[in-house]
Amino acid sequence: MNRGLPLLLVLLLAGPLPGQLPPRAIRRTVPITNSFLRGLALGTRDSSGRPGPRYWQLTADYDIEARLDPSDGSVSGRETVTIHNASDSTLSAVVLRLYQNRFTATAPRSRASPIETRGMRITRLVANGMEVDLAAAADWSGTTVVTVPLLRPIPGGGTGSLEAEWTVDIPDQPAGRGGARGGRVGTRVFQVSQWYPQLAKYDDLRGWDHEPHLGSSEFYNNFGRFDVRLTVPEGWLVGATGVLQNPGELLLPSVLERLARVTESDSQLVIVGPGEGGVGRATRAGAGLPWHFTADSVNDFAWATSPEYIWEATRATIPGRGAIPVTLLYLPEHPRYRETGAMARHALEFYSKLWMPYPFPQFTQVDGPETGMEYPMLTMSGAGFEVTDHEIGHQWWPMTVGVNETWYGWMDEGFNDYMNILSDAAWRGQRPRLDSIGARAGLAAGLESQAPMMWDNNYGGPLTSYVTYDKVAMMLSMLGGIVGDSAVQAAVRDYARAWRFRHPAPWDFMFAMNRALGRNLDWFWYYWLFTTETADGTISGVTRRGDRTQVTVKQLGEMPAPVVLRIELAPGGPPLRPMANAEIRGDTAVARWPVEVWFSGARGFVASLDFGPRRIARIVLDPEARFPDSNWKDNVWPR
Repeated sequence: MNRGLPLLLVLLLAGPLPGQLPPRAIRRTVPITNSFLRGLALGTRDSSGRPGPRYWQLTADYDIEARLDPSDGSVSGRETVTIHNASDSTLSAVVLRLYQNRFTATAPRSRASPIETRGMRITRLVANGMEVDLAAAADWSGTTVVTVPLLRPIPGGGTGSLEAEWTVDIPDQPAGRGGARGGRVGTRVFQVSQWYPQLAKYDDLRGWDHEPHLGSSEFYNNFGRFDVRLTVPEGWLVGATGVLQNPGELLLPSVLERLARVTESDSQLVIVGPGEGGVGRATRAGAGLPWHFTADSVNDFAWATSPEYIWEATRATIPGRGAIPVTLLYLPEHPRYRETGAMARHALEFYSKLWMPYPFPQFTQVDGPETGMEYPMLTMSGAGFEVTDHEIGHQWWPMTVGVNETWYGWMDEGFNDYMNILSDAAWRGQRPRLDSIGARAGLAAGLESQAPMMWDNNYGGPLTSYVTYDKVAMMLSMLGGIVGDSAVQAAVRDYARAWRFRHPAPWDFMFAMNRALGRNLDWFWYYWLFTTETADGTISGVTRRGDRTQVTVKQLGEMPAPVVLRIELAPGGPPLRPMANAEIRGDTAVARWPVEVWFSGARGFVASLDFGPRRIARIVLDPEARFPDSNWKDNVWPR
């Protein structure tokens, strides 16, 4: 600021002060990107929020054989990927993700990491039947995304293939979680994730997804089928995505007999207890015998293994599916881990009823250096309810509803945090409390470090965790304050089921909610998703003439919100006179005016109250604290 400017001129340049603000221009539409407009025009997307009549998605099926070498912490493998191109476009190239290259010395990262590895080394690559010259592969170590031209393109509606051989280092993080999303602790335990050359997502909106993996954002993957054989040292136990196909070849009869009883009751059984692991006690002898897993309709595959794992199991009863096994693999120094069996059962059953039934045939939770990460049918988790419940919640997003976590992390982490509030309350035998959550969004308003929720999460900035995890619960708290929490949850349920094993964009969610709730909420989505604005309401004055009271409400923020007033009247006297827009209980009334009262651009609204001659003792604006507000203290009269 120029210190020589007169104070009056500075104030004029700064604009009017609060209370003297010009009318608002309320936006009642949402911005739509060119890619989504193209999807609407082509019929792959629909304004109803459901998949369009010409919706398609690429699928990728994997056959993988891999071997763990604990001595140097590496996994070597070979894979064949069958690519089903359901689009009408010819694929002249494929894009590969080499996630573990994030830990090489030259790879870009969004956050510092103490871990450095050699990343992923591809030694053979065949793209649609043609050998790929790997002379340039040495340069791939500095990137997590690689484009491979196809000398034989894959036609629309056709099928292609990719064959690869590779070796990857599993990051060693003996000091605990190092942001590796998996990793190992020396040679004791391995949590193996993002470990194979993966076909990048190809969709109807952007084509190939070229977003780099920088570390802070998560993933956007194709659905498909996995057939995986994992060779580990004798006596080691393995938990993985999918269903074990050859337990009789690997496990002793005593272990198989215990496994056969897992789904008979809610009891938690010890499958391999302390001191029972190893060759001849838990597993059969025979070095080189692979653990064979298959998984259908999944978007990734992860696994964990250790010679020290204790193995316990229980069941979860899924509506419409019946009982499925729930497996726990944990290290002996973490005996509290066994308590997560009942927690996992609760989460799987609760979310199955809340949204839609858990779609997979089993669930596994594994102990290790990564204490909070999710994969289809498997979570890498610490002990305790909060982390168990949260990571299992991801089985619905993105493992069933395949959202783009890289760009729009709020579409999985945010929905998950919202539903964790509901699950936590049910676990404690309480009613969920969504009041006060929406108002909290006002506390971070105006911070330059806060990006809008629609910003690319890969570059979300210092408040990316707040934007990604916290704001959806705030947003849906406000929406519940408008239409009711049960209506919000029913609408989200309808959206989730429509996009089961499909890939919705944010506009699909917005349009689906509009349709399910029977109202155009574009104004709501605009302010929550595309801005960082607040309503910032206040009671600026109260006057009374006879039986009628006039309450002047102002909104100093740019986001409009309904006017909700709780009126507390002095006890005694005649019954309260009814009002059409008010609910009366005893000496208290709650009166509501719709958000449309602000659509003319006015910043002030006069709410007229007439409950009869009884004195009003107290008035509270937004009594449930559902609407974003930077200063809730001025919502009360008298001050």
